[in-house]
Amino acid sequence: MMSIKANLLVTLSGLAVVPAAQAQMVDFDDYGPLRVYAQSPMQSINHSPLLRSGFSLPNDQKEWYITANIGSMWSESDVLLADYYQNTLTGGIKWQMSDALMLDINYRWGFSADNHLDSLTMWFHDAFGFDQNGRQDQAKHQNQIHSDKYGIHIDDLSGETLENAITAYLGYQLLQSEHHGLSIGASLYLKSVDSGPFAEDSFAQSIQINYSYKNGPHHVNSSLGVSFIEDTESISTNSYDDRFTTIAIGYEYRSGRHGWLAEIHRYAGLVSWDENFSDASHEALLGYRYYLNTSAIEFTLVENFENMDNSADIAYTLGYRQKF
Repeated sequence: MMSIKANLLVTLSGLAVVPAAQAQMVDFDDYGPLRVYAQSPMQSINHSPLLRSGFSLPNDQKEWYITANIGSMWSESDVLLADYYQNTLTGGIKWQMSDALMLDINYRWGFSADNHLDSLTMWFHDAFGFDQNGRQDQAKHQNQIHSDKYGIHIDDLSGETLENAITAYLGYQLLQSEHHGLSIGASLYLKSVDSGPFAEDSFAQSIQINYSYKNGPHHVNSSLGVSFIEDTESISTNSYDDRFTTIAIGYEYRSGRHGWLAEIHRYAGLVSWDENFSDASHEALLGYRYYLNTSAIEFTLVENFENMDNSADIAYTLGYRQKF
């Protein structure tokens, strides 16, 4: 009799463990949208809200992440020529402090260095039938910004810091069900670049609302955010606009350990002194995510469209995310 009871207890214990283990695996599965920051020249060195998931993480779950980004910038207007490289390293941690509150803190360092993307950019545009937008008339691998009107004459940006910033985001869960998630959040952003043409100390804030839907392998994420920028000066010594909006939507199709993602980000113009940068920029992102047991690796291609002078001609991001 004791043997039968012992076996029964072992069996029931095993049945209890299986669902718990499966639940844990599901908890570790949801990484939300791609972890890719704005690539547009003005928005990438200021505070731009991220596309975020409307779902929360499980209570007390944490995630640390690191991303590396390389981009090729090109903009030519009547008053400004910007033809340079942009590289960014980002590291941070997310923490679901309670069922309702989530904290996300990260550090970003952006700098200019020759990443030799010009040839690849021009090949990509030719291969897919995109216009070179005047890039073919400039020598390759330039790292320069020039404007006679504003007295800007930078022949080589290599080694210059573009951004050195810390961002803290606090999210609050409004609604969550099996298929729907709705959250709001606010960010504080502090930038300090000590020297060089992008030297600046600035402070910014943002608010945003995030909605997500998921059903089986289909995941949809969307965000609407507004940034508020203190009275700071751009490289032309003219001020940035004091606020701008960000709208983003993304879709992921999940198949086993593979995630295929597509996103569109729209950033309102941030300055009024140049016709290219005063218009909104649009970025299309194509990403691939490989899921490990408690981590994920992401690779993303970013291409601008519609306004070809107000975003990176092309950019790539590689990221690693680990939950614990």
